[in-house]
Amino acid sequence: MDNLEQILQEAQAAFAATDNAAELEQVKARYLGKSGALTELLKGLGKMAPEERREAGARINQVKEQVEQALQARRDAIQQKELEKQLAQESLDVTLPGRGHGQGGLHPVTLTLERIERLFASIGFSVAEGPEIEDDFHNFTALNTPEDHPARSMHDTFYVEGGDLLRTHTSPVQVRTMLAHVAKHAHLERLPELKVIAPGRVYRVDSDATHSPMFHQVEGLWVGEDVSFADLKGVVSDFLRGFFETGDLQVRFRPSFFPFTEPSAEIDVAFMSGANRGKWLEVAGCGMVHPNVLRHVNIDPTRYQGFAFGMGPDRLTMLRYGVNDLRLFFEGDLAFLKQFN
Repeated sequence: MDNLEQILQEAQAAFAATDNAAELEQVKARYLGKSGALTELLKGLGKMAPEERREAGARINQVKEQVEQALQARRDAIQQKELEKQLAQESLDVTLPGRGHGQGGLHPVTLTLERIERLFASIGFSVAEGPEIEDDFHNFTALNTPEDHPARSMHDTFYVEGGDLLRTHTSPVQVRTMLAHVAKHAHLERLPELKVIAPGRVYRVDSDATHSPMFHQVEGLWVGEDVSFADLKGVVSDFLRGFFETGDLQVRFRPSFFPFTEPSAEIDVAFMSGANRGKWLEVAGCGMVHPNVLRHVNIDPTRYQGFAFGMGPDRLTMLRYGVNDLRLFFEGDLAFLKQFN
């Protein structure tokens, strides 16, 4: 027991000489560990007489308490030193000018939609909107696509409770707009011309590099007494050349089929320069509004006719900015999106 004071002094000196928290725990083990100096002394108490054991135990515990106090003091000192070092490394210079808040910008598809709306507004088309959750009549039946029509399989979509669905195209907006147009002018003998575009989100069960379960469409409609396929070709061709800002753009119309137009055509474009030089790329579908569609919206197909077209602004955005994967637009990568603002 005579060396207790020596153990205390050695422990205090060893703790004071240690500047690392991990090393301090190793030093602690020499005195307070399972085989430490003080622990061994406590183990030897059982061999002593009761009187000696009481006195020796009190002295050992007193020294052990002092060692623990010295250990904790050194722990606090090391922790404080590390904190000061961290604060010095992460110090803030309050004399520096403040960092400005980042300024947001419009999504590239939104930029394209605004561009499309401006171009069509310049030739008298207004913008029509409608609900994204539609019923069967407006999304299919009124568009000459009854329940047993095979074209419905091309519009595999998301259904909601009650039988409604997320619209598969913005054509239902055309149906609603024509119904409202007829109701508004029911008192007139002659129905005024109707020229609208219907931009918006649509939904289909499809996903790959060029398709997304959610995407955008812009559909156009012009109904009147003397509207012809020649008008359709002129409007769409001029729009595409204006959108891509080139008079050299080649536009062609290929015969196709859509249940809501007859005759129908696919619209392709060919660029005269750049990466897509000489390639025909499909950008839209179009046709003369089917008489059955006009009958569903209470318009006399023997007196009035019109054309309709539908294009994907996501696809136009990809072509305009040279992006080859549609999914990049909707993954929320700010590094990618900032390029367009």
